[in-house]
This record gives sequence, C-alpha cells and structure tokens, in this order.
Amino acid sequence: MGDYDNSIAVAVPPERLFSYLADVRNLPGYLPRLTAVEPHGADTVTVTAHIDPPDGPERDVTGEAWIRVVADGSSLEWGAPGAHDYHGRFHVVPGGEGSSLLTVELHTAAADGGAVTQGLREALHGIKSAVESAESA
Repeated sequence: MGDYDNSIAVAVPPERLFSYLADVRNLPGYLPRLTAVEPHGADTVTVTAHIDPPDGPERDVTGEAWIRVVADGSSLEWGAPGAHDYHGRFHVVPGGEGSSLLTVELHTAAADGGAVTQGLREALHGIKSAVESAESA
C-alpha cells in the first residue's frame, strides 16, 4: 500500500491547465497506457488501457472509473473501484507570470513503488507537453 505525490511546473495559466485536466477525453493524450475513454453519467467513465504486466500476457483491459471536480478551478479527484483502493487528486495552483504548478497525489493498495513513481512522472510530463503544445498552437 502506498501514498505517492509529485509536482511539475507548467507554462500555461492555471485556468487553462485545469480546463484541460477536467476534460476526460484528454486522458489518453497524457496517460500512455490508456487507449480509450468514454464518459457517461455525471462523473463516470469507461476506460480501456493496454497493459503488459510482468506476471501475465500483454492485453487490453476495460473498467469503470470516476473523476470529479472537488474545488472548482483547482482540484480534481479520480479513482477506480476494486481491491487496489486506487484513487488520486490533481491540484492546480498559480505558478506566477501565467504559469501553473500541478501536483498529483495517488493512493493505491497494491503497487510497486518504483513503478508508481515512474508512472506519476510520465503522466505529469505528458500533461505538461500536451497542454503546453496546445497552448502554443
């Protein structure tokens, strides 16, 4: 079981970053294993991910998850039901001169700490790259 967190500076205004994060259709753009997201209901999504676990065959898995705004313009929570107690939160705060600081917090009951830390870094860098590219386009 573990609690993890990491932060990254993003060169876009906080409201733009939060808007990007709040649109669940953007998830596959910064979570490399996600291949599809289908929103339905107020805060429920069906996600499909391509996984290659060390103890099993490479495959696509589909499941239900939730994502919701908890502090308008600054925090989102997400999670997935199941035995792993997987849930997390994004926080967006002003970083000065039109930039933002994005922090991710994650809790999971079953995970390799090194892999989780690496996954958080990949997600944060993916968000930074995607939203900064969209902002400059």
